[in-house]
Amino acid sequence: MTRLRPLLVRSAPILFLILIALIVAACSPLGGATGSGAPTVTPTPSQAPLEPAVPGVNPISTVAWLFTPIFQVLFIGLVFFYQLTGQNIVFGILLLTIALRLVVIPLYRRQLVSSRQMQLLQPEIKELQRKYKGDRLKQQSAVSEFYKQRGVNPAGGCLPILLTMGLLIPMYSVFSQGLTNFNPSAMWHVFGINLFPSIVCPTAPIFNAAGHVTNPCLNATVFGINWGLPEPAITGLYILGFGISILAIFSSLTQLVASRMTLPPHDPTAQDDQNVKLQRQMAYFLPLISILWGSTLPAGLFLYWITATLIQIGQQYLILGWGGMFPLFGWYPEFARNHTPRFPVKIPQPKPPAPGQPPSTAERSKAVDRDLSARSTIRPNRTRTARRGRRR
Repeated sequence: MTRLRPLLVRSAPILFLILIALIVAACSPLGGATGSGAPTVTPTPSQAPLEPAVPGVNPISTVAWLFTPIFQVLFIGLVFFYQLTGQNIVFGILLLTIALRLVVIPLYRRQLVSSRQMQLLQPEIKELQRKYKGDRLKQQSAVSEFYKQRGVNPAGGCLPILLTMGLLIPMYSVFSQGLTNFNPSAMWHVFGINLFPSIVCPTAPIFNAAGHVTNPCLNATVFGINWGLPEPAITGLYILGFGISILAIFSSLTQLVASRMTLPPHDPTAQDDQNVKLQRQMAYFLPLISILWGSTLPAGLFLYWITATLIQIGQQYLILGWGGMFPLFGWYPEFARNHTPRFPVKIPQPKPPAPGQPPSTAERSKAVDRDLSARSTIRPNRTRTARRGRRR
């Protein structure tokens, strides 16, 4: 279990790329194009009505069918807030993001506490590893018993990354498919009930030479940005053929702050182990992915990601404080020095053993250390064998 955390951190970018590619393929509608347009343009999936996927022989269609309920829940929530805010898609995205983060606040809090407890217990873990150095079996057994007695789950700190990715992937389909389709009304029909009868979608798509639908059912254009399309496709900001997204850059900065806050506080007298060094490298590497995907992912996804990350930063500040945020490029402000979070995490105390249960390996080793230390401080009793001479 102790090796699970660095393994997940190391493989997170690869897994994320694989999942994105899988969901992009899976969530594409299976229906053909029904609209009219220039015959030289190849119709895109957005030019067919968006309908729930059905399982088939093709494994991609089966994956799409499994993800359809998740897509519908998120999409219905987006349309609900879209209607609630006077058909403003930006406010709809913000309210949907806040609602999702409020739902997962208790779970994310437990994960933050578990991650911080792991950091606080690292000195004792290193001492156990040093004690049983050379015997991997005893080392793993002692560490596992130590975690069990302290009530800490070693994999608990990895779950926030998986949770964030798990929500990010279906949200991509909500923005790229739901906001660009001319008739996604089938997705807000539940058990034959039309949840939004006031929304009337076009009967046929109209698309331009680039293959983009110009008459989507939901108005996704606010502040001059179509939030269902990549930002460079709207702004035309390209450098050397690479699309530049301002939202993607801001998203990477917020992720950098959130990632560094989860690191242990900087201690200039201590030397970081390999796991901490790897986490610090990932804190700089992972946010760069947002900039690389800025030319391909819809702008609405970055708005969702930025809002979710800002809420995450606020929750981390209350529980972890500034963490390992500073020093940042040599800058260490005074307000971050000796800062105590509002809800600090304490070192978990060992659980008392049950009646009749033998002490754990860690407790036995501590008892042996105390016994040896006590013996080394006792002065030996030296009895005199020679007789004293008489005074004359």
